[in-house]
Amino acid sequence: MGASSDVPALRRGLTVLRLLAGRAGPVTAGFVARELGLPRSTTYHLLAELTAAGFVTHLPEERRYGLGLAAFELGSAYLRHDPLERLARPVLRALLSRTGCTAHLGVLHGGETLYLLREQPPHPHATVVTDVGVRLPAQLPASGRAMLGLLPASQVRALFPRRFVMRTDRGPAHLPALRRLLAAERRRGWAVEDGYVTAGFASVAAPVLDHGGHPVAAISTTFRHECGDECGQAWPDLATETRQAAAELTSRIGGLRE
Repeated sequence: MGASSDVPALRRGLTVLRLLAGRAGPVTAGFVARELGLPRSTTYHLLAELTAAGFVTHLPEERRYGLGLAAFELGSAYLRHDPLERLARPVLRALLSRTGCTAHLGVLHGGETLYLLREQPPHPHATVVTDVGVRLPAQLPASGRAMLGLLPASQVRALFPRRFVMRTDRGPAHLPALRRLLAAERRRGWAVEDGYVTAGFASVAAPVLDHGGHPVAAISTTFRHECGDECGQAWPDLATETRQAAAELTSRIGGLRE
């Protein structure tokens, strides 16, 4: 074991890695020093050690630094362990226990929502289409819009073609309608879906955030609801439970609480 004085250096090294991971491309040592408030000598020492360990790559012609192969290997190993699903499963089970409603975990995959987990009552009223492995156009389910609502407008525009895929006669059918709906849901604090995916079912959803406050997943609850026209209900009590579950999972992955 190293001395306790090694701990601050380790923390600084991890902070450097996190900074590099958050940038679109390699950066200069001066940028790292300014962003983290470190002396240049300390910054160069940290970068040299991280480079020697393979976590940082030095690009001498550009005088810049980026993430190295070892960082990629760590990320790949993390994904192989299915950490998000493992951490989310007890959270979804607790949400199901509190509400009696089917609970889902979904992630964005391009312009689609991909469902990773589902916990449902022992004897559900009917089978919903949102099973594990199912992909849906992200603008339709509440879980998809809970994530889309936290993305930059330019990114949302890039994800969707001019013609939207619909499943029923409800839901946003074009980009302006989606933008209006996302803005309203951001103000409210959660997303709502009423018959957009399957007639006779509704859901509410809240985002799960990473350490930078970016949406990495969403938790939703789905339940039976039928109305002649979209009735505009928001189900705040159920949304409170769902948001609590999303906040718990955010904490469990080391994310930034809203």
